Amino acid sequence: MRCLPLILAAALAAAPAAAQELGERTRSPESMLAELGLAPDADDLDEAIAAAAAHPLGTAENPVRVGGPDGERAYIARLRCADGSAPRTGQRGSAGVGAFGTIVDAYPLDCGAAAPGQVTLVMDMYHSEHREDRAPPGFTLSPR
Repeated sequence: MRCLPLILAAALAAAPAAAQELGERTRSPESMLAELGLAPDADDLDEAIAAAAAHPLGTAENPVRVGGPDGERAYIARLRCADGSAPRTGQRGSAGVGAFGTIVDAYPLDCGAAAPGQVTLVMDMYHSEHREDRAPPGFTLSPR
């Protein structure tokens, strides 16, 4: 399983580019993983999720699970700082391989003078079946 993240990173980086060159519509990240034979085993994923629960949500050890880039944007749009305002969002960056064996994204968030101040939110977009209804420490979530 140790070399899986490296294989996964290479496959995920190449697949969307190849599909776009052919003019095809890209598929969900989960279906691409399944086609490549790299989809995580359900039992392994369940164990990883249970282990991640020991860490704060939104960290590298327990990334927020969402479905694709749209899921990332939708989740961030629901986040509220302690004063009820929406955090300012910086540019998304890669945070390497996360707790669930997939590439994770890091978003800098800034609540200004309100708590929690400046933080980095880590998200894993390879979980389209999951809808996160918890907020990371210091934040709340607005209703859907």
